[in-house]
Amino acid sequence: MARRVRARGRVGRGERLVAFFACLYFAALRPSEALALREQDCHLPATGWGRLTLVDNRPQAGKRWTDSGEVHDRRGLKHRAVAESRVVPVPPELVGILRRHVDRFGVAEDGRLFRSSKGNVVAASTYSRVWKAARKLALTPVQVASPLAGRPYDLRHAAVSLWLNCGVPATDVAARAGHSVDVLLKVYAKCIDGQEATVNQRIENALDGPSV
Repeated sequence: MARRVRARGRVGRGERLVAFFACLYFAALRPSEALALREQDCHLPATGWGRLTLVDNRPQAGKRWTDSGEVHDRRGLKHRAVAESRVVPVPPELVGILRRHVDRFGVAEDGRLFRSSKGNVVAASTYSRVWKAARKLALTPVQVASPLAGRPYDLRHAAVSLWLNCGVPATDVAARAGHSVDVLLKVYAKCIDGQEATVNQRIENALDGPSV
């Protein structure tokens, strides 16, 4: 899908958004959280896992509804107290993608990683158009007609589902995704259902462990 994203939109637009979409999938960021991500919020080592410290949120509200008169509002993180941050460990693949993005495109004056060619916050309509076009190239006609990966936000859902399905504890998933555990279990219950055999095997392995 990354190759398809690079191929879409005006010159450079798709390529500028590859790392943006990667943040949604590999770190389960909300689009508004990725738009607010700054270079100083990223720990991107040359090898191994990195870390994103989220401190801001840039939802698109419209000029009439923001105190600054800008299209995108400046807010704290969802489900967090004012000025409370959220730390998200990120795998080496995303670390590499972000490092290459910064090397190629630099950052905005305020350190933001993702911006338009004029330095503005990327509009939801812009990244949605690029995603829609890339999706048509990457998927079969039947898949395109289905809800599969229909919205960029679905990348975040895919990340959380992957973590739950591979056995990451719900408390850890909730902390990384910025959910309460209650909401996480309610929204993603289907990801946890159907793992009875796997859970039973883990319990059996534990019971069959060496006796003391």
